[in-house]
Amino acid sequence: MDPGWGGRPPAWSPDGKSIAYVQGGPLKLIYYAGEKLAVIPVAGGPARILTPTLDRNVLSPRWSRDGSSVLFLLEDDRVTHLASVPAQGGAVQMLTKGRRFVSDYSTSSDGKIAVLASSPSAPAEVSALNGEELRPLSRQNDAWLSQVQLAPVEEISFKSKDGTPVNGFLVRPVGYKQGTRVPTILRIHGGPVYQFSNEFSFEWQVFAAQGFAVLGANPRGSSGRGEKFSLGIWADWGNKDSQDVLGAVDYAVAEGIADPNRLGVGGWSYGGILTNQVIARDPRFKAAITGAGQSNALAGYGTDQYVREYEAELGTPWGNTDTWMRVSYPFYHADRIVTPTLFMCGDKDFNVPLLNSEQMYQSLRSLGRETQLVIYPGEYHQIRRPSFERDRLQRYVDWYGKHLQPQRNQASTQ
Repeated sequence: MDPGWGGRPPAWSPDGKSIAYVQGGPLKLIYYAGEKLAVIPVAGGPARILTPTLDRNVLSPRWSRDGSSVLFLLEDDRVTHLASVPAQGGAVQMLTKGRRFVSDYSTSSDGKIAVLASSPSAPAEVSALNGEELRPLSRQNDAWLSQVQLAPVEEISFKSKDGTPVNGFLVRPVGYKQGTRVPTILRIHGGPVYQFSNEFSFEWQVFAAQGFAVLGANPRGSSGRGEKFSLGIWADWGNKDSQDVLGAVDYAVAEGIADPNRLGVGGWSYGGILTNQVIARDPRFKAAITGAGQSNALAGYGTDQYVREYEAELGTPWGNTDTWMRVSYPFYHADRIVTPTLFMCGDKDFNVPLLNSEQMYQSLRSLGRETQLVIYPGEYHQIRRPSFERDRLQRYVDWYGKHLQPQRNQASTQ
């Protein structure tokens, strides 16, 4: 697999005789395959899998100072932790615990470990690992955090439309009054093999400060719950995962939190792809934002970076046309979309090229639907320029605000 995938390149053992690396699964499963921690002799020979029974993704391998073990990041349901395993194989030991997201770590020559970790209430900071406890080393966020009120983020579990258990998060707006219904935004993550985790989300907090509740679901296709769960959408984009994220909305409505008449949805990359699927299948959303998304998979073939992945999962367009048409549901059923939709993309995106957003924008224009297209010049799949990042977030707030009309002190009790 790509040696850069997994957060860090392969790691040489202290004695220079072995290399630890993240090994992908069968090529036919592409990015849906579970990732394992492996060690291979420099002199040649077969690789040894150090996490053979661990049905969770591993990232960023690094050897201990004495070479007796290999450290790595271990992804689980809505968390990522630092772990280690003996270099000769054995039980995996968790080095950090709690509902948090460890995004990086470093080791010193004397065996000390520092981690970069965040939680829903605390942006990423550097801490020293003392046993299982984290001792803060940096406090770069203290000043601005003292001037704002953060909304609490809670983990939720609910049933999909077909009864499948799904996990995710709920953020109630700042100042939420129990028993009131508020405008609610369903945000969908990219990937699709990724997940929302117990990490700090500035975007979610901005929405909550503006009077919105936020839902973040980890539908089938997400990571964190094993290979089978990730494979749940294989060659069937927008079907089961749409049912899963819509289950989150049903949950929030049933709990008396989400106002069913003021629902929004949006996401970036696969989050944009699934947003298009959702609004083509469910007309109840009053606002949608699709970033770097796609609705017509046929337009992606040969124009983006995924030809190998397309052919492995979907087959060729001429040999497996029915499958390609099935995953292109929103484009070929664009007439079913009634949700006001904002499309966004960078003009140099070669991951999910601009033409995909242009097609859907033009489709809704031709249908007389309310829609906008915002193109960021010189930007690729991720928007990096700070002024553009600020502009994008402001457009999020404005679009949802226009169509969902949050009223902080007049929340619906109906």
